[in-house]
Amino acid sequence: MRFSTFLRLGWLCATMAASGIAAAELQWNLQRPNTALAQDIYDLHVLIMWIITVIFVGVFGFMFYAIVRHRKSVGHKAAHFHESTTVEIMWTVVPFLILVVMAWPATKTLLAMRDTGQPDMTIKATGFQWKWGYEYLDEGIKFYSVLATPRDQIEGSAEKGEHYLLEVDNPVVVPVGSKVRVLVTANDVLHAWYVPALAVKQDAIPGFIRDAWFRADRPGIYRGQCAELCGKEHGFMPIVVKVVTQDEYKAWVSQQKQGASAAFDPKRAYTLAELKTEGEKVYRTHCVVCHQPDGKGMPPTFPPITGGRITTGPKAGHIEIVLNGSKRNPMMVAWGPQLSDFELAAVLTYQRNALGNSKGDSVQPAEIIAARN
Repeated sequence: MRFSTFLRLGWLCATMAASGIAAAELQWNLQRPNTALAQDIYDLHVLIMWIITVIFVGVFGFMFYAIVRHRKSVGHKAAHFHESTTVEIMWTVVPFLILVVMAWPATKTLLAMRDTGQPDMTIKATGFQWKWGYEYLDEGIKFYSVLATPRDQIEGSAEKGEHYLLEVDNPVVVPVGSKVRVLVTANDVLHAWYVPALAVKQDAIPGFIRDAWFRADRPGIYRGQCAELCGKEHGFMPIVVKVVTQDEYKAWVSQQKQGASAAFDPKRAYTLAELKTEGEKVYRTHCVVCHQPDGKGMPPTFPPITGGRITTGPKAGHIEIVLNGSKRNPMMVAWGPQLSDFELAAVLTYQRNALGNSKGDSVQPAEIIAARN
């Protein structure tokens, strides 16, 4: 086969492949940037891709040309030569210049990524197994953000939704045009807070606080995920950031504060039915990933709720292990720092009187307060 014919066939195959990719509407590039910093990263990515593409085509093109045109079968003989000072200088200086061209914009972008000074607002993001907790330090707002994809979709018994595994019950809400500083840490193991469209990717390390920032240019919903392998439910702790107008953000803050002020009274004695109703919500949000929707757990790591020794035993022991975790089984985390007194009382009551259990007693918020003290 003549070399020109080989090139024409290669071009035809490449054209057909490109047409197929276009027809399938596959996205091979980065997400559409929504911040100036994300745009800089996108432009840097494109620049580097063009540079390495030119290098790839030049090196391999010359190599294949030399192989085809100087092969032994057409009468060429191997050349014998010693080192060339000119060539050695060229293959040292040219790569150095290429690296300088690449390093200048990369360093500029990296420095901009670390400039977290003078923020308009600060949010603390804490990674848990397996959800995110958020604190708006300037507003006094605190909540948890948990995967909202139904379990039947995850288990394959229902059709998957549009935002499968990328939807949460409580998204992070920020105003457009404001510089948002994000303090990132973790409660248990390594996590990573990653939202590509906002150019934020920061490791969450227990015992340390790292920071990042973003300033969204357009309202919208932007999705990310934990980018550090953190255990069994690693793929089930997405991040959703909702960027709204300044007026919408003020209304959201007001609504959150009103909801907090109207929260349950921890000193009140609640009925068994009230505690079970709220406890089921807490269980479905926080406990179901380990102990399963039916309460059967995954022994021996995650013991069953149904007929369990703890959940059907004395209340004091049940309160102790849920409040402070277990030293014998480190997978049982301490829920005391994560849940309110009412939430703890409700979920304990639910566990003792649902999922096949029927103790008939209730745990009141006052008992949780006493156990904390």
